[in-house]
Amino acid sequence: MSMRTAVAATSLMAVLLAPLVAGHRLHPGFHVEQGRLYDAAGHEFVMRGVGVNHAAYPEKTAQVLSDVKALGANTVRVELSTGVTARRNDVADVAHVIGLCRRNRLICVLVVSDTTGWGYRPAAIPQARAVDYWISIRRALKGQERYAILDVANEPYVLDNFRTWPADTTDSIRRLRRAGLRHTLMVDAPDWGQDLSFTMRDHAAEVFAADPQHNTMFSIHMYGAFCRTTNAHAYLNHYLWARLPVAVTEFSYTHQDGDVDEDAIMSETQKDAIGYLAWSWSGNTGDVANLDMARQFNPAALTWWGRRAFDGPDGIRQTSHEATIYR
Repeated sequence: MSMRTAVAATSLMAVLLAPLVAGHRLHPGFHVEQGRLYDAAGHEFVMRGVGVNHAAYPEKTAQVLSDVKALGANTVRVELSTGVTARRNDVADVAHVIGLCRRNRLICVLVVSDTTGWGYRPAAIPQARAVDYWISIRRALKGQERYAILDVANEPYVLDNFRTWPADTTDSIRRLRRAGLRHTLMVDAPDWGQDLSFTMRDHAAEVFAADPQHNTMFSIHMYGAFCRTTNAHAYLNHYLWARLPVAVTEFSYTHQDGDVDEDAIMSETQKDAIGYLAWSWSGNTGDVANLDMARQFNPAALTWWGRRAFDGPDGIRQTSHEATIYR
């Protein structure tokens, strides 16, 4: 190769790599590209794991993370409280939770739980207050972009206040970015997370575009509205065709609103390399106590749902791959 050819080839390579280098500077940890989630090492990452209620059972979290890791999970969705419905998870506690995730080689999706059912549940708070909380604990979050994803608010809109979701969610994302948070963000759908009105589906592109870092994912919860393969397939395919990042961050085999086609959800997400986080490890109460995956937090006493989610077809143990940042 001549000197001139070598220089030209080097220059071309620099041009081709420039967007990747710029993207790496923009996203110091997890980031999305063309509808896919990538870790800090630039490898695609597909979430496989469960929900964990740290806000209600903080004393259990260390053992829970160890147990679900041993069963094959690569991610946990950890519920936190602003102090409204449970003891506030402060800067030190959130830093501790992230440290536990790192110790167990897990990715943690942190989510504010106090927003669940805002407009219906008297104690629930609006999404804007969840943003206030994230900003108030940002010292625990900055520098952890490689290990933590922020799910802004759990199910913050119910069935009759979904119309403000696009504007409110856009505002939430912009506020978090102005506060200096560079993590991959997740936003839950309205309609108790199930997007019955298709508000998130139909406005996802504009919400994604409003993020100055273009690093937002869309979180769908699949319960009774996803009772057939066709429901799950059609909904997820909308995001795939639009190249918008989506994950199923809650689902089960049944719920108060009817039967759930868990087989379809798990097969569709596996076929299309979409993340899923099953609801939930243990500690459910009242009319959702049957959704526990482990009886009394005991990994040796998995329920039918726990065995299905971890060891069944397209289950966590079979399809989970550890984030490459831990390898």
